[in-house]
Amino acid sequence: MMYLLFNRHVGDERDVPSGTGKIISLCSPYLFREDEQWNAMDKLDSMRLFTRIVERRSFTGAAHDLGVPRSTVTTIIKQMEERLGVRLLQRTTRTVRPTLDGEAWYRRCLAILEDLEDAEGAFSGAEPKGMLRVEVQGTIARHFLMPALPEFFARYPGIELSMSERDRWIDPVQEGVDCVLRYGELPDSDLIARRVAVLDRVTCAAPAYLERYGVPQTIEDLAAHRIVGIRLVSTGNLTPVEFHVGGELRRIDMTAPFSVTGPESYLLGVRLGLGLAQVPRFHIERDLASGALVELLNHMPAPSAQVALLYPRSRQLSPRVRVFLDWAAGEFEKRNRRMNGASV
Repeated sequence: MMYLLFNRHVGDERDVPSGTGKIISLCSPYLFREDEQWNAMDKLDSMRLFTRIVERRSFTGAAHDLGVPRSTVTTIIKQMEERLGVRLLQRTTRTVRPTLDGEAWYRRCLAILEDLEDAEGAFSGAEPKGMLRVEVQGTIARHFLMPALPEFFARYPGIELSMSERDRWIDPVQEGVDCVLRYGELPDSDLIARRVAVLDRVTCAAPAYLERYGVPQTIEDLAAHRIVGIRLVSTGNLTPVEFHVGGELRRIDMTAPFSVTGPESYLLGVRLGLGLAQVPRFHIERDLASGALVELLNHMPAPSAQVALLYPRSRQLSPRVRVFLDWAAGEFEKRNRRMNGASV
């Protein structure tokens, strides 16, 4: 007889009592028995597995996330479909999609699992734990969140945080990410966005650039200037150059002989005198204080940009995701107050 014990430690193996076989994979605290009819705990784990397949659009991706053999995933879904008497998933060579019945079952599973997790947390009083996968824009995370991570881990020692950095837009459900930290304008999506900060942006340049091209005083002067361009990875388009002038937002076309997609290379290009730039103030505070960069046109400021935490609308929020969202929002609030000179 074989049992599959799901827990969070992928790839672990332990012996179980004599006559019961071996635990071959761990990903949650319940048992699958391959040779018996489902019991209540089997159903819950099957629901977890099914929702992960729908979110990842992949049997292999779900198997990897949960630490379950690919063949086991196929077997469990086949048993689930036989038990319900409907086809839940439409499989192709490239992806897996839910059928209409599968969509309905997915929503019911999410509601059941969320209710269970809320109930267990309310009665057990247990601290949040487990792996938390977060996608960030590195510059923002390094300035606002990472300095406070020791406090976060001291408060929630059971949480493991996996932080990945990409500047392109991603689908967190497809990528297996719990939440995403993003700066700037957000594309239309089905994600819930929680705004955590609004950052001032500064128009600036290096002294070497200003010595060569002069100091612009008006919006008309910009016709004789160039800018360091930053391109959106998703579209390849340059980020627009904009100013608030006389109560209106004006967009200016400027020459960009040098353009990049990464914020660090962008800032280096500005420091080297390759053009003007519009940069979040927090990112260049030291440069402004030292004179390495000079603030320009402060009578016609660049529009500010928001920072948001995004997470899937359809996925239940686990306690570890909830506490991370609240903690991150609090850190942005504290650091915004410090930047504005207010006491915390």
